[in-house]
Formats: sequence, structure tokens, C-alpha cells
Amino acid sequence: MNKLLLLFLTFFCLTANAQNNYWQQNLNYTIDVSLNDTDKSLIGFEKLVYKNNSPSNLDFIWFHIYPNAYKNESTAMFQQIKNDPSRKKKLEKYSLGSIEGLNFKVNGQVAITESHPNPQYIDVIKVKLQSPLKPGDSVTITTDFKVTLPTYFSRSGFADGEFMVTQWYPKPAVFDKDGWHEFPYLDMGEFYSEYADYKVNITLPAEYVVGATGILQNADELEQYKITGAINYAQKTDKPALYVAKDKTANKTLSYVMKNVPDFAWFADKKYVISYDTLKLASGKSVDVFTYYYNKKKSLWLQSVDYVKDAVKKYSNWIGEYEYPVVQVVEGPKNNASGGMEYPTITLITSPDAKPESLDAVITHEVGHNWFMSILGNNERANTWQDEGLNTYYQFRYEAEKYKTNSIFGDALPANVKALPVDQFQAAIYNAIMGIPMKPAIATSAEKFATSDDYGITSYVKTALWMYLLEASVGRDKVDNAFKAYFNEWKNKHPSPQDMKTSFEKSLGTNLDSFFELLNKEGSFK
Repeated sequence: MNKLLLLFLTFFCLTANAQNNYWQQNLNYTIDVSLNDTDKSLIGFEKLVYKNNSPSNLDFIWFHIYPNAYKNESTAMFQQIKNDPSRKKKLEKYSLGSIEGLNFKVNGQVAITESHPNPQYIDVIKVKLQSPLKPGDSVTITTDFKVTLPTYFSRSGFADGEFMVTQWYPKPAVFDKDGWHEFPYLDMGEFYSEYADYKVNITLPAEYVVGATGILQNADELEQYKITGAINYAQKTDKPALYVAKDKTANKTLSYVMKNVPDFAWFADKKYVISYDTLKLASGKSVDVFTYYYNKKKSLWLQSVDYVKDAVKKYSNWIGEYEYPVVQVVEGPKNNASGGMEYPTITLITSPDAKPESLDAVITHEVGHNWFMSILGNNERANTWQDEGLNTYYQFRYEAEKYKTNSIFGDALPANVKALPVDQFQAAIYNAIMGIPMKPAIATSAEKFATSDDYGITSYVKTALWMYLLEASVGRDKVDNAFKAYFNEWKNKHPSPQDMKTSFEKSLGTNLDSFFELLNKEGSFK
């Protein structure tokens, strides 16, 4: 056997062995929840079947109870906001939130729980198991819960009659080859969640329009959403067709089902306008597209379904086909301009719709997280760049091809740059980005950034530049092929940076040590 063949077989075996040894836990939720829109609270009951696919016996399970992050000003979230000058304005006026009424049972037996030893982590709790959960075995965990929603200042809460119900239910922390990841909720720093199947029943006053993760199971309600939404999509007027409840005095229960996603979120408002159409992908697969927005004169949201459709088509062609049967976008509170926040099959947009290209860019970025966060479920807290930055790389391409714009520079782009062919336009944009001060290393974990400005410019923009350096070196087609291979190999799993590196090296046929070492480089790439 010649040395080249031996080297290839060794590499192949190492790669295959890494995949064969990969495992992740399996979860199945059934959740019943009721919204009290008067006192801004949720009453819920959760049943969770947790299967241990790890090679370890588990004596306990860490749970995130994230609503407690809003309980008092000593939590990790509040401390982070107070220590960041650019975020302090969030706390000018707010109300607190919490989760209470927890009564965990394991296989029907009352469970012992323990607080986290870090006093700032009151949004993490340890649920002890009566006997070790062996590899391959499952356990059923139940609990009641009551959530008091905060005012909307950090992803979850209420504002202007709108309810944004996110990170709201007790959720096991991820247990992977590196152990438990029981970190607290942070305003600057996102999530890492186990894939799960969900059945969620939401009870609330009948006048509310709801957008939620997954597929609505109430046939009559879904038909009304589609009929009303199709009229609004076709007409695109300031006098839209509106959802009308059959009995405005009653409550209704809406059921949603979704398989193999890392989270579940839902949004509700009586004032949502629904727009709806379908999207057909290259394979022939049909996807339902919904947007929910407010009735304003000359609203750019009249075009929102088309923005979503364009984003899904582009990302499907560039990376891999959209996995889910539905994609939805929700307009957020009018007095909040934080940008957006993504969840499987649905995203919230809180960016002002000042002009079409800027709204389109934000929608595209948030819809893009269905690939980089949901289908490719990296640890967003430890490796923010792996979802935000890779997503931004494709967002910048979308903006360049469609509008000859870039979100970083906005109206500052000179006419001669906008007149360039797309490839030269992109080169000019990234050359300008190269001159932006970006001190932190890309590989910095979210909680270690000093400010949100550092977090944003590094995790999003510096990473996009990093990817463009690879594109400029090997060519766009090869980068796209590498992403497609990475997507197919790691979809619905938890890829680490090393997993991405190995996949890209295999696809590109070259060693990427020096390229990935740039993730640890502080300052400019010059």
C-alpha cells in the first residue's frame, strides 16, 4: 500500500470514527400553557421524556429556568447589563419577571432539587434523579410552573399589547462530550439547547393572533390564517383583511407540533395583520410563509413575505435546503430597536423599517438563523461566531446581490462603489471592513466581551470578513460546496469549531490550521 493511500485511509477512518462516536440527548416535550393577559402571566404544565444517549450514568439533570433571570437585579443578566454602558438604557423603566410553582417529579416521584452554587445563577436548578439514568434509558419528568412576564427589554416579555414568550419553560441544559452547559441567561450571549420534539397547547383569549414554532394543528384556525393572509399578500394595501375571532368573549386552545428543533417560542397580539403565501424550493418541497405585522400607512412590511421567500430560496441554494414546513416572521414592539431574535421556524424583528433594503436585510439575517443556530445547532454562548458570523457572511452576499448595499455602511456607500459588479462590490466592502478596529478575537465567548459593540463587530462582522478571506483564497464555489458538505454532515447536531474545520478540510482537500488559527487573533487581519 503506498503512503498516499495509507494517509488517506487514516484520515478517513479518523473522520468516520469521530462521527460514529458522536451522540446527543433526545428530548420530547408536551406542554400546556395558558396566558393571562391581564396580569401578564403564564400558567403551565410540562411533561418531558429525557433519553440518555450519552455513555455516562446521570445522577441529576441541570435545568434552565430562564424567567428567573428577570427576578432581581443580582442575576447574571442584570449584572451584565449594568456593566455595559451601551446597554444601561434598557433599565430606565422596566418590570421584573420570574418563574415559580415548580414541583419536579421524576417518574411520578417527588424529586429533590438544588440551587446552583453561584448566587447569580438563580435561573439554573439541579433536578436529582432517584437512581442513575443509564445509557440508553429514559426518564419522565413533570412540573407545574407559573411565569410572570417582564416588560420587554431582553427578548422575552410584553409591550404595547404584544406578548413575546421566549425562554419560558423549564429546559434541560445541554449535556455533551464536554459535560454540562448550565450557564445562566444573558442579554449579550445566546443559547445552547438540546434537540427535541414538541407538542405545545396554548390557551389564550380568542381575539389573539398567534405565531409559534412549528405547525398549527387547529385546522379551522390555520385555514382562517391562510385565507386572511393570502388576501393581504395579494392586495398589499393599508386596509388589510383582519383576523376575526368566532367568539370574542371566549378562550381558545391552539396546538402546535414540531419535531427535532432546539427550542420553542410564541408571539401573540390582537392587532397582528397576517400575510401568507407558499414557497416552492428547487426540490419541489412547498413551505408555508407567514408574516405578522402592524397596520401602518405605507408599511414596508407589506413586502415582508417576499423578503422571507427570497431569503429562504437563497440560503437553500447556498447552504442546503430549508428543513422545516413553515417559516414565519413577526414584527416586534414599536418602541424597541434591538434588531431581531431568532427561534426555530419563527423570528421576531424589532428593527425600524426605515427603508426596504434594511428591513429585508434584518429579516434575511434572522431567517438565516434557521440554518445557523437551528439546523446547525452550535453552542451559541461559547462560539457566537459559528452562528452569527457565518450567517452574516451570507447576509452580506444577499445584500450585495440584491441591492448593492451593506448593513455596516448603509447610505455612506459612494455611487462609484455601488456601480461595481457584484464581486468587485463585495471586495470593496470587505476591504473597507478590514480597516475597522476589531480588537477582540473571534473565538471570545459571549460573556467575556467587555461591551456589546465589541460583541457585535467581532462575532458578526469580523467573522464574515474571516470567511471572505477563505472565499478570496479558494473561490466562492468551493466555499459553498464546503458549507453544503458541512450542512449535510452536521445538520440537526451540535457541531463544534473543530467539527467545522474537519468538514471543511475534507471538502476543500487542504489543511486549514493557519486559517482557523485566525479565530484566536486579536486586532486586524492585516
